[in-house]
Amino acid sequence: MKRLIHFILPLMLLAVVMPAVGQERIVFTPQWTAQAQFAGYYVAQEKGFYREAGIDVEIVHPSITQTALNRMRKGESQATTLQLCQAMEIIDGGIPLVNILQTSMNNAMVIVSRRQMDPLTQRGARVGTWSAGFGQLAICMSIKDSLNYNWIPSASNLNLFVAGAIDATLAMSYNEYYQLKQTGLPVGEEYVYRFCDHGYNVQEDGVYMQRDYYLAHKEEAKKFAAASRRGWEWAAEHPEETLEIVMKYVKANHIATNPVLQRLMLTEILRLQVDRESGKREFRLRRDMVETSSRLMVEMKMLKHAVTYEQLTDEKKD
Repeated sequence: MKRLIHFILPLMLLAVVMPAVGQERIVFTPQWTAQAQFAGYYVAQEKGFYREAGIDVEIVHPSITQTALNRMRKGESQATTLQLCQAMEIIDGGIPLVNILQTSMNNAMVIVSRRQMDPLTQRGARVGTWSAGFGQLAICMSIKDSLNYNWIPSASNLNLFVAGAIDATLAMSYNEYYQLKQTGLPVGEEYVYRFCDHGYNVQEDGVYMQRDYYLAHKEEAKKFAAASRRGWEWAAEHPEETLEIVMKYVKANHIATNPVLQRLMLTEILRLQVDRESGKREFRLRRDMVETSSRLMVEMKMLKHAVTYEQLTDEKKD
């Protein structure tokens, strides 16, 4: 009997840690470190939604030396999250991508003024931005609205802002905006410019694959997208349990944050997923927002050519 147990136990352990035969392996790399911005994918992993869909998913976060896009270019990751404007720049640069799932339906970018002034009155102001990118829409707005901001890229733009070294800073409504509030600085709405309220409501996060990989693995891509959407829908219905899952990933990746900030982030991320017009979580790329962002970026010479909705999706033009 003991010999039988010694034989069976290792097999049971292997069954737990090894993917089922025939499951396609997908390495998914979010564009940033572990946080509630990616809660739906953590939920899909922890609740077994990916496994139930027949795919073996590994979530690998980027590092300073290995960005999500670099991992995908090298074939080390098969899927990543990108903001719409980022994806358009990448496609314009010669790397075809396909959006397989759109989670953001609204723009989260804001400008917060350090001088207790309306950002629209600060022409030529020194405005902090992320050295890692993500500021394409803000640059378009600065030029188009004749604000001519002096952009100060930094890995720690909040530190510059808090120290008073810059006049204003870019922030995400679900992230840096709440971090600033936690510092105790006066961040009244009259000192905050929200892009979504001024004609720049362009979608942000979506899940992308390189087109060649997508065309060779369409079924797996669809399964990954469906299971990820299921994760986000579950997160919206169970925010407190989702927060526990997020904190598990945060701790495993040694991220300096706190549950209060992550709860605020999760609430705001879920709010941004609801389309303003329909009032629903649609999980779709909107053609009108693609056209708006493409037009803006071409006009501001950030794209050499217009990027179309068809270039971003698997849909054919009517």
